Amino acid sequence: MPVSKARSKVVRMRHAKHRDAGNEGTRFLLFPQPPFLENFAEPEIVTVSPPAGSVGPGPSDDRMYAIYPLGKALQYGFHVSDGGKPFMYLPAWQGDIIAPAMPDEGGHFDHLTPGTAQFETAHLFGAARFALDVWERYFGRTIRWHFAGDYSRLELSVLPSLANAIIGWGFLETGVVPTEEGIPRAFSMNFDVIAHEIGHAIVYSEVGLPDPDTGNAEYFGFHESAADLVALLASLHFDSVVDSILLRTSGNLYTVNQLTRFAELGDHEQIRLAANNHVMSEFASGWSDEHDLAQPLTGAVFDILVDIFHEILLDRDLIPPDMEDLSDQLEGNPDYGAVLQDDFDELFARNPDGFKMALLDARDFMGTLLADGWQLLRADTLTYAGVGEALKTVDGRMTGGQFRRIIEGNFKIREIGRFAPGPRQPRSDAASHVHSARTMMPAD
Repeated sequence: MPVSKARSKVVRMRHAKHRDAGNEGTRFLLFPQPPFLENFAEPEIVTVSPPAGSVGPGPSDDRMYAIYPLGKALQYGFHVSDGGKPFMYLPAWQGDIIAPAMPDEGGHFDHLTPGTAQFETAHLFGAARFALDVWERYFGRTIRWHFAGDYSRLELSVLPSLANAIIGWGFLETGVVPTEEGIPRAFSMNFDVIAHEIGHAIVYSEVGLPDPDTGNAEYFGFHESAADLVALLASLHFDSVVDSILLRTSGNLYTVNQLTRFAELGDHEQIRLAANNHVMSEFASGWSDEHDLAQPLTGAVFDILVDIFHEILLDRDLIPPDMEDLSDQLEGNPDYGAVLQDDFDELFARNPDGFKMALLDARDFMGTLLADGWQLLRADTLTYAGVGEALKTVDGRMTGGQFRRIIEGNFKIREIGRFAPGPRQPRSDAASHVHSARTMMPAD
């Protein structure tokens, strides 16, 4: 189904708004992907929304502040005292900190040297601020913190003793986890992980916090999926990431690459793929880990993104109709890459800039579609099928329903609405947010 000229114009206008919104602000050096990955060993300069001179030592602004605590042995969250009494340990940190990152004379932070504690805290702040900026532009407004009743600002901290990255009631703590070879990897240097945690905060604010007593399985899967999608689309705002993806794949996004891979190395090593073939019937008899339960929904949304990308390519005469039709037929087939890669290679080489603009336009259309759709959802009644209905409602407002068939088809392939997840089956090795520092409130 070709994209209409009117629809393409809408997508381009939204994309332009995103590009223009980042032209003024405070500069930071960020690693778009972990620096140990090929092609990402050097950070790049990005600009976040607070005007130069408004970000203070730390860094800190009116929404968040970053610190590197000294002597902090306990992570924030729920704990039990030696006497058996439960308590919540929450910000603000009252102890000593490593000397904060300082802005230069122009109010920027891109002068800091990688490998220092000041660069690490600035990178943590810059990554969190950049991800929040991206999604506030998609929402078209400020996103209120879900903990705003108690804290006006999010405390970002580096806690090397924590083998995870966790956002909770007023805090986002990032730790260190070793690889199988024993090499330490700091989550403060991992944009995907930081953006993923900011994604949880966005969901908690816009959709609501879960009620552990209701056991709404699809909500728990949804907020993991949404957090991954927040990170995925935020990462596509780095030119180096977009260029690397296209050079590696020639636009064949089902090839495993930085866009489809998510690594959240916490309580246990975990690699998730946005491009996956998981369906809801796999969970009909029960589920134990919401990261796994999220996969059918994430896969459906990723497939919608790819389909919209293809529709834009087709509309702009960058791919022929028979190639787009074959792509639809082979979706989910393991032979997809082998059959279509040569065609993608040839056509991408003819107009790489056209492919890049089509991907950026698909990115911004999908970001706005998700942001507007999530606002129609509520935590206690959320279902995956309801997510699909929300996306169709928003698509109807934005395009007159021109992507309705794509949304319906991809949700149907994932068996969403046909199978519901069975009862939760707790597993000792499954990291869950059902009862965790991420979702615990002081009232709990």
